[in-house]
Amino acid sequence: MQLLLISNSTMPGEPFFTWPRAHAQAFLEGRQRIAFVPFAAVEAQYDAYADKVAEVFAALGKEIVSLHREADPAKALAGADAVAVGGGNTFLLIRALYRRNLIRAIGEQVRGGMPYMGWSAGGNVACPTIMTTNDMPIVEAPSMRALHLVPFQINPHYTEATIPGHGGESRDQRIAEFLAVNPNMPVVGLREGSLLRVNGASMRLEGNGMKLFRNGHEPKEIAGGTELRTSLTGA
Repeated sequence: MQLLLISNSTMPGEPFFTWPRAHAQAFLEGRQRIAFVPFAAVEAQYDAYADKVAEVFAALGKEIVSLHREADPAKALAGADAVAVGGGNTFLLIRALYRRNLIRAIGEQVRGGMPYMGWSAGGNVACPTIMTTNDMPIVEAPSMRALHLVPFQINPHYTEATIPGHGGESRDQRIAEFLAVNPNMPVVGLREGSLLRVNGASMRLEGNGMKLFRNGHEPKEIAGGTELRTSLTGA
C-alpha cells in the first residue's frame, strides 16, 4: 500500500496546506484525478472545504473530485487515481464513511494499489480504530473501527505540553490509558509538521519527528528522516 499520513495540514502563520505541499506532489506523481473526502467537516462546510482543497491541488496540476457531490461516492472513488481524506472531526468523518459505504470501498481500493493520503482525522481513520483521536465525539459513530491500513494507532498534532494550572490529563497520560486496555497496539504520537510515507512494509518519517508509545516500553523519540518498518518492530 502507498500511504501519506500527515499530522496537520497547516502550520501557524502559513496559508492552508503549505508545509506538506511538496510531499503531496511527490506522492501523487503520475496521478491526476484525486477523490477528496470532506466529511470531517460539518455538512454546511463541505463545499467550501472542497473548493479550498481543489485550489491547492490545482496548483499541483491535480483535479479534485469531492465525493460529497457524487450520487454514488464509491463509484466515483473507483474512477479516481488516488484518494485524499481531509482533517476535521474524526467522529463526523467515520460516521459519514459508514453511512456512505466508503469504509469498505476505500479499503478495497487502497489495498488494491490506490494511493491514500490523509491529514489529521484523515490519518486517524487509516488506523485500526479512531480511539486515539483528539476530537470531541460530537456525533455517535456506528463503530470505532476504521480502515486498518496500518497496524498501529496515530495521535495527530501530538505534544507533551501541558497548560499551567489546568487539571486535565496530558496527552502522554491519555495514551498510557489507551495502552493499558490495548496493550498490543503501538501508538505513534505524530508531531505537528510531521508525516509518515508508507510503502508496503516500510515507511519513512519526515518532518519534526514522532514519539512511539508501546506497552511495557519507555516512550521513544524518533527523528524525522528515519526509515521504519510499518510493524514498528526494531524501532
